[in-house]
Amino acid sequence: MFTPKRSDRRVFLKAAVASAAASVPYHFSNERSLSHEIKSKNDRMNVGVIGSGGIARENMDASKQWLDIVAIADVDKSRREEFNGRFAGGKAALTEDYREVISREDIDVIHVATPDHWHTKPLVEAMLAGKDVYCEKPLTLTIDEGKLIRKVQRETGAVVQVGTMQRSQFDTFVKALAIVSEGRLGRIKQVQAAIGSAPASPAIPVRQVPDGLNWDRWLGPAPKVAYRHSEGSNNGLSNCHYEFRWWYEYSGGKLTDWGAHHVDICNWALKLNGQSEGPNLIGGTASHPVEFKEGFPVETDRYNTATNFHFTVSYPSGAEMIIRNDTDNGVLITGDKGRIFVNRSKLVGKPVEDLQHNPLPEDALAKVYRGLPMERAGSRTAHWGNFLHCVRQRETPISDVESHMEMLNVCHLAGISARFGRALKWDNINEQIVGDEQANHFLARPYREGYEIEM
Repeated sequence: MFTPKRSDRRVFLKAAVASAAASVPYHFSNERSLSHEIKSKNDRMNVGVIGSGGIARENMDASKQWLDIVAIADVDKSRREEFNGRFAGGKAALTEDYREVISREDIDVIHVATPDHWHTKPLVEAMLAGKDVYCEKPLTLTIDEGKLIRKVQRETGAVVQVGTMQRSQFDTFVKALAIVSEGRLGRIKQVQAAIGSAPASPAIPVRQVPDGLNWDRWLGPAPKVAYRHSEGSNNGLSNCHYEFRWWYEYSGGKLTDWGAHHVDICNWALKLNGQSEGPNLIGGTASHPVEFKEGFPVETDRYNTATNFHFTVSYPSGAEMIIRNDTDNGVLITGDKGRIFVNRSKLVGKPVEDLQHNPLPEDALAKVYRGLPMERAGSRTAHWGNFLHCVRQRETPISDVESHMEMLNVCHLAGISARFGRALKWDNINEQIVGDEQANHFLARPYREGYEIEM
């Protein structure tokens, strides 16, 4: 088992790491291999998994070369048992209460891969328990949850990696950002995140809760409602596994699901180009599959997140960000010297073609990646490699809570604007909506009694 370089993990984290990690200089110009770093050691890290659905499976496939799963928490008995057999040889401890996982002394890192409305509570409590965490995106359901996460992370010094693995896709997104950082596009005028549409549904009937699923615990902090499901292709229509994405009660819909990926790249591009001011206005149009009244869906038996949308986010510098559903999925970055388009399969544009006769400096990608190790075994593996390196070295990972919440606030604001059908003025310093108290109430949400965060 991995043994931290400290005698008391929690005291060390709280007392020293927050400031030390922030001050680590990045002098590396060449790629370093995490594989060599890990394989040169005789130990592996123990991981506790909270949520064992499809994303957790993909993440463990990507990181199993470095990790041993010792405990699995999931409110669905069949899921945790299947995950145990596949990834832990049936040897991991199983529970439906995640607190039994984060309290274990033999666990080095925690992986949170629950539905979105269950991210903040176990993440915060794991950090307070002295654990480092890889948490899936989007990190929060609300803006105020992000304030709490940032506060606790600063106080504990926990290493937290967010699962926005596009930040570790070197041949497309990191290369695109290196083009930006080297000034090849000039001053950025517009960034665009095209994230596709979301589905609608007919009324979904109430059904008996499946055997082995603790529905009350699945709902957790969210309001208590009936379990709904209708048969269909794949998993069918539901307000549970996977389909939770299309209910504002548990997610932000496409705006936070795919927005967490592409808006992140847009925000990173602006910052790398020195245009780091936060937004001050967001507005546009959105359509929903149900009617809304005072920000809440009138019908409660079907999907309710925005299906189609076109938002403009304005910045004090004059730059703007477009978030839309109606064009090719990917990120378009336009500057006064040129523009590029990037997604998970391609990077195109004249500044890319120009690299043939005017290549980027040898260390350009490494600079964007802050000199951290660059594993080239796929973006998900690279992202986990980055996290585990940072756990060992007490460094800030490439997708940290600060940068993630900067961009996720934009996604959340788009969702609030969609629900009210009006533009919102934003005070980025105080993180408040200006002159709209009704909309400001949506910066937070009440937690159901018995599921409050345990501080």
